[in-house]
Amino acid sequence: MSQLPFDTSLHNTTQHHKPLRLHVEHAVRQYFTELDGTQPHNLYDLVLQEVERPLLSVVLENTHGNQTKTAQILGLNRGTLRKKMQMYDLM
Repeated sequence: MSQLPFDTSLHNTTQHHKPLRLHVEHAVRQYFTELDGTQPHNLYDLVLQEVERPLLSVVLENTHGNQTKTAQILGLNRGTLRKKMQMYDLM
């Protein structure tokens, strides 16, 4: 797998202020390092599942459980949010 180009203009920013995409890139690189040559399967689905639950959970926490506000922040309709909350046992 070829490495993605690293945006050096953001290299010197603090860990706290890095764009989310750089945190994701770091996590995926670390994941491959820890696999030590083993090939993962269904990585796309794995990443989405691993990210979606904490994303929903943290936004719900920050809206104090207000599903309407959470759905607005996430850009989902409320029915989709509720379906995902049920799927991840967040209700």
